[in-house]
Amino acid sequence: MERLTSPARLMIVSDLDHTMVDHHDPENLSLLRFNSLWEHAYRHDSLLVFSTGRSPTLYKELRKEKPLLTPDVTIMSVGTEITYGNSMAPDHGWVDALNHKWDLGVVKEETGKFSELTLQAETEQRPHKVSFYVDKSKAQEVAKELSQRGGMDLDILPQGAGKGQALAYLLKKLKSEGKLPVNTLACGDSGNDAELFSIPDVYGIMVSNAQEELLKWHAENAKNNPKVIHAKERCAGGIIQAIGEFKLGPNLSPRDVSDFLECKVENANPGHEVVKFFLFYERWRRGEVENSEAYAASLKASCQPGGVFVHPSGAEKSLVDTIDELRKHHGDKQGKKFRVWVDQVLATETAPGTWMVKLDKWEQSGDERIGCTTTVKFTAKEGEGLVWEHEGEGLVWEHVEQTWSEESKLKDDSSWII
Repeated sequence: MERLTSPARLMIVSDLDHTMVDHHDPENLSLLRFNSLWEHAYRHDSLLVFSTGRSPTLYKELRKEKPLLTPDVTIMSVGTEITYGNSMAPDHGWVDALNHKWDLGVVKEETGKFSELTLQAETEQRPHKVSFYVDKSKAQEVAKELSQRGGMDLDILPQGAGKGQALAYLLKKLKSEGKLPVNTLACGDSGNDAELFSIPDVYGIMVSNAQEELLKWHAENAKNNPKVIHAKERCAGGIIQAIGEFKLGPNLSPRDVSDFLECKVENANPGHEVVKFFLFYERWRRGEVENSEAYAASLKASCQPGGVFVHPSGAEKSLVDTIDELRKHHGDKQGKKFRVWVDQVLATETAPGTWMVKLDKWEQSGDERIGCTTTVKFTAKEGEGLVWEHEGEGLVWEHVEQTWSEESKLKDDSSWII
């Protein structure tokens, strides 16, 4: 959160399973739509928070399975763990707050007296969460302070823990730093997400596929609250819908733009250029855009004539030659599971008219996922002929350099284009 020196324009706090992530969407299209919208319009001045019942172990497993963005804040284990950034640094203030009325040894001793309880896997036992399998009808007999994730799972938490209390703590912390977000949108699908909607001055969205227990809570507690709505779209699509319904900012995802040559954007920024280019790259290789001279000419016109691309292998070639190489691969992923997305797109103006953009670029082809850290240098120029025209003014790609991410290394470097 330190990257923002002023209050976030928008803070989205979203559950993961069946809210941000649609497990019935094998192509992850709604999630990818949200990703491109966030990186294009919000990453530079807003905060993304994931609030999940998953333990760190299960959360990291989901990240390997789905094209999730990197959040600024991760709230895990049903609100008992708060971490920040890539390193997932723990919030020690929250740890201290939960320790106040919590004795893990006593909890284990007392729960051991109930034969109805069966401990879940060791990875699900956390410093402030003890998790069991139990017949739901007997849950209230076991513990007064618990949070249920549904089904046969029972989590025993410290008093004052939970998703809602974790969000309240985070907002209080941001306010004390003079960074209280201008708007906060909470998103969920199940009963343990109801706490998120109970925080004052927070907008709430129940995705269209919300569970009955959450809809019942809404009918009994928030039916007349105009700040909490039931979306018409599933999962991440419902989050995008809510951004528009509440007028919290742009809600047209670049993935919803069909013709890039007709795309005009007010107040275009370098981050936007990167998002649009790699989306075009995906569609080009999937054969979803025409292999036309107009696109090729527009791409080349957006590159400085002497611009250089440094391949992750270290090899260098001109940007124009890289575009020619891309042309050879038109439609080579047609009919295949091939998706491209970018993460952590952050632009810095290093001099008047010059920007450095850093991001993580990911490709998924079948079950294989490859990523690289990418740095792009842009310069401003007057004139037209850019991939995305802007009233006669645009940005030129001057230098692109990529290095493999820690978990990625292609055996055949030649299959990586840009």
